Amino acid sequence: QVQLVESGGGLVQAGGSLRLSCVASVRTFSTTNMGWFRQTPGKEREFVAAITWGGLRIYYADSVKGRFTISRDNAKKTVYLQMNSLKPEDTAVYYCAGGWSGGSYSSQGVYDYWGQGTQVTVSS
Repeated sequence: QVQLVESGGGLVQAGGSLRLSCVASVRTFSTTNMGWFRQTPGKEREFVAAITWGGLRIYYADSVKGRFTISRDNAKKTVYLQMNSLKPEDTAVYYCAGGWSGGSYSSQGVYDYWGQGTQVTVSS
């Protein structure tokens, strides 16, 4: 059974930073593409960032490009999301996802595994 466990969320002022972590129990983590999504009440889950298994290809949503950085440590089976220059509109529950191997990395439907989410709140 695959488990993804996120941590690192919290309350931060606008302009501040947070680093989210996602630890995976999947045996094949080092060959698993990973991503981050976020969701606010009443809205669809939206793509934030994705990284291929070796870290060679990285993708970002336009809304976070230049402020967020996705990275991974395969030895620790962990993927990170460093979030800088946070804005109130970044407030959401952030989800770690894994397992996309085809289709669009920005589509939640192509991911096999999901974490339970961690709340990020940015105050103005």
